[in-house]
Amino acid sequence: MKSIDEVDITGKRVLLRVDFNVSLDSRGEIVDDERMRQTLPTIEYLLQHHNKLILVSHLDHPKGRDPKLSLKPIAKHLQKLLTSRRILLVDDFLTDTKSFANQTENDMLLLENIRFYPEEKTNDTAFAKQLASLADVFVNDAFGVSHRKEASVVSIPEFLPSYAGFLIKKEVQILSHALTHPEHPVVAIIGGSKISTKINLLDRLLSIADTVLIGGGLANTFFASQGIEIGKSICENDEKETAQRLLEKAKSSHAKLLLPLDVVIKNTETNLSRVAYVAKVEPRDTILDIGIETVTTFSEVIRTAKTIIWNGPMGYFEDPAFRRGTDGICEAIIRNKEAVSIVGGGDTITAIGDRPDKDTITHISTGGGAMLAFIEHGSLPGIDALKKSRA
Repeated sequence: MKSIDEVDITGKRVLLRVDFNVSLDSRGEIVDDERMRQTLPTIEYLLQHHNKLILVSHLDHPKGRDPKLSLKPIAKHLQKLLTSRRILLVDDFLTDTKSFANQTENDMLLLENIRFYPEEKTNDTAFAKQLASLADVFVNDAFGVSHRKEASVVSIPEFLPSYAGFLIKKEVQILSHALTHPEHPVVAIIGGSKISTKINLLDRLLSIADTVLIGGGLANTFFASQGIEIGKSICENDEKETAQRLLEKAKSSHAKLLLPLDVVIKNTETNLSRVAYVAKVEPRDTILDIGIETVTTFSEVIRTAKTIIWNGPMGYFEDPAFRRGTDGICEAIIRNKEAVSIVGGGDTITAIGDRPDKDTITHISTGGGAMLAFIEHGSLPGIDALKKSRA
């Protein structure tokens, strides 16, 4: 995989795949523009080399042309970030030839939500060829979507010289090093609600990490697999055998798999919350966070780590009453300034928020699913496509 700083890309028409799939509020305003800002170094580098840029992005999962999922707010915000350029939104690149013919170096074109076209999701080769015909060079800087086998991610490199942008280069370098040459002890913290989406990840981590800490709804399936009462808590009952297998694998490997000792629960009848040891959960209870003793134990493990990988909150952090566990884990990671720390996942990043000390974290990945897929497989379809490009 070659990156844009390893070749001469000057005076070209560049098709740039970005991941501007940001959250919008009820007014259509962008809630967090971090993903957009992370791509600015690539955009500015290509502009400095007198290239004409055509940006491609998606937003959510539209069913047809949904005006609520138009990239108009994205174009408006991008204009604020790049005041020296004119940002033009192309409503339909298949019929609008004028915008491309009249584009100057001062103009940046942003194609309307690429998922408005069903051919994007089906990875239609003819559609990818039409996209490729707009440019001389393709650059992928959308790490967060590079695990998807979609036309604008994996098929365009069949038709154009293709390279990685700075964001993808950074993500791949940091994650690759953490997987192949990590400094030990390696501690992985995995949360979230479902074990089914993280089976392969946990398998992989048990061969890499020294300790795997489990929290969130994920832990409930592990509890249930051991016959422990979890009340009304979220649980994937059809994955209990998987949880048992992972526990057995941990026993036979060098890695430790630690589950919460205590939890924060809410009684469904009284609506009252309390902290209880896992063995004291009752049938009418719902587990919504890890308890203070667990936070203390997990934090001590994190304190001694040299490499930290975190994906998934420890509980229902959206409710302030049940976010202490997630905050505690975040603080433990931030306090360990000696470790290489990698954090990813949409909910995890949302939970971290804008706290001023988050800069202590070595790397906050722009891709949740992409980060997990990379850890599992060591590569992604979008990255493999760049490697096979005619560049």
